Amino acid sequence: MHPYRTHTCAALTSANVGETVRLSGWVHRKRDHGGVLFVDLRDHYGITQIVADSDSPALAVLEALRVESVVTIDGEVKARNASTVNPNLATGEIEVFARSTEVRSRADELPMPVFGEQEYPEEIRLKYRYLDLRRESVHANMMLRSRVIASLRQRMNAQGFNEIQTPILTASSPEGARDYLVPSRVHPGKFYALPQAPQMFKQLLMVAGFDRYFQIAPCFRDEDARADRSPGEFYQLDFEMSFCTQDDVFNAIEPVLAGVFEEFSGGKAVTPAGQFPRIPYRESMLKYGSDKPDLRNPLVISDVTGHFTTSGFGLFEKIVGGGGKVRAIPAPNTADKSRKFFDDMNDWARAEGHAGLGYITRKGGVFGGPIAKNHGEEGMAKIYAELGLGDDDGLFFAAGKELPAAKLAGAARTRVGEELGLIEQGCFKFCWIVDFPMYEYDEDAKKVDFSHNPFSMPQGEMEALETKDPLDILAWQYDIVCNGVELSSGAIRNHRPDIMYKAFEIAGYSREDVDTNFAGMINAFKFGAPPHGGSAPGVDRIVMLLADEPNIREVVVFPMNQKAEDLMMGAPSPVSQKQLRELNIRIVDGPKP
Repeated sequence: MHPYRTHTCAALTSANVGETVRLSGWVHRKRDHGGVLFVDLRDHYGITQIVADSDSPALAVLEALRVESVVTIDGEVKARNASTVNPNLATGEIEVFARSTEVRSRADELPMPVFGEQEYPEEIRLKYRYLDLRRESVHANMMLRSRVIASLRQRMNAQGFNEIQTPILTASSPEGARDYLVPSRVHPGKFYALPQAPQMFKQLLMVAGFDRYFQIAPCFRDEDARADRSPGEFYQLDFEMSFCTQDDVFNAIEPVLAGVFEEFSGGKAVTPAGQFPRIPYRESMLKYGSDKPDLRNPLVISDVTGHFTTSGFGLFEKIVGGGGKVRAIPAPNTADKSRKFFDDMNDWARAEGHAGLGYITRKGGVFGGPIAKNHGEEGMAKIYAELGLGDDDGLFFAAGKELPAAKLAGAARTRVGEELGLIEQGCFKFCWIVDFPMYEYDEDAKKVDFSHNPFSMPQGEMEALETKDPLDILAWQYDIVCNGVELSSGAIRNHRPDIMYKAFEIAGYSREDVDTNFAGMINAFKFGAPPHGGSAPGVDRIVMLLADEPNIREVVVFPMNQKAEDLMMGAPSPVSQKQLRELNIRIVDGPKP
């Protein structure tokens, strides 16, 4: 017999009744029924109920153990009584009568229990993450992650992509987020950087002629945490392909993403591959107030600026006269809502840092509220007719400069949809956001700058750069979004040095700046580069959506806290003076608070 087990704790069924078996695992839970002890024994695979009575020498040993101790149990498989069968357990038809027990490891008193799904403070969960990971839901999330990654790999291979690993130690980039720097011992005063993404390397692989590349790539960025972003590090399905158009990229990755979501969605509806809607950036900002629209929400924002150029409502007239915008967010079937519902929405907008959220109520065709009173019955009827609203539909307004008004309208659209229960459940709705502007005007620097990705190919290529207003130039850039979560950004790359120099020139960068900061890539392009493009869907976010978790921490095996600290391992931590001397580094006191 194997020294530790003949079966796992999820393997035994009624077919094993009468067999002598050996199981090993953790004592998950104990229940004393007066001389009969029931123990749930747990391993990676599942749980088996162990029974020890007064005739068993295992009873005294098991009674003395704390939960989460590790034991090996020999015993006989018996069928449970019909009344005690547990249909929720894979081994629920049987139990094992313990004949002997060997303690492999005794557990001290636990800082947090493993049994049950109670919520515990983040600090405790992360400090004792190895205990947290024993809990059923967290353990299941990690196994889901493993299966999702395996499926992604298989699907990418089936699409003709080849997995290639790119360097972890590389050069710092002047673009993007802050780098994590690694000092070089053999080159005093110089530093490597951990890659924010394999962007340049994967493009160089295309220059090298590999045609279709992918990897499950670790990425490192020194940026603050959010619910959908881990501080420090994350993983993405990074891919690139040569001689491709935007359509080719979409056709390659849609079957991969749709297939993975269909496989692991638990029966939820998924947008089919080949049917992901393509929404231009400006349309998305207008209709949804976001470039990450949640298409489960049926509400659509409208621009009603033209209705307030002359109006009895002086505030909106003044905003419009100053070049501002007025966006309208419908609140359907709210005749039965009290005034408090509308006032609470206004208070929410103010709490979010906005001036407020105007509104109109309508009950049985009768308009209510200060905006309606001042704008007038006829003016309101025109707005409602244009928007196709009914007699019992309310309306919220976001007014101000175009971008702030759009963002407030987008946030209000989400909140109204949630408050009114309009968000469709049980589905994953994908879309592409396309046609991003190549440039934007930086109000602080008073100059034109790149708006999204400086290495994207402008639509119209050199001709567009030489003949168009920079703010009218669109780029071959795209984001993929699912249920309001951005999974990735991508682009058809600018592979021609002449177009790249011109694109950077418009943003105020000299040829020398490009040659210095992006030498590896610009030099490679001078030796023949194929047209290429790609994207990099975030693995953490994919799993977070599939696991229906609100925080990405729940699908990362050893996450950091909100301050980018690893409470379990004590990182970041001081290092010895000996290590600092080897690296030619001296610690300088920072500014006093």
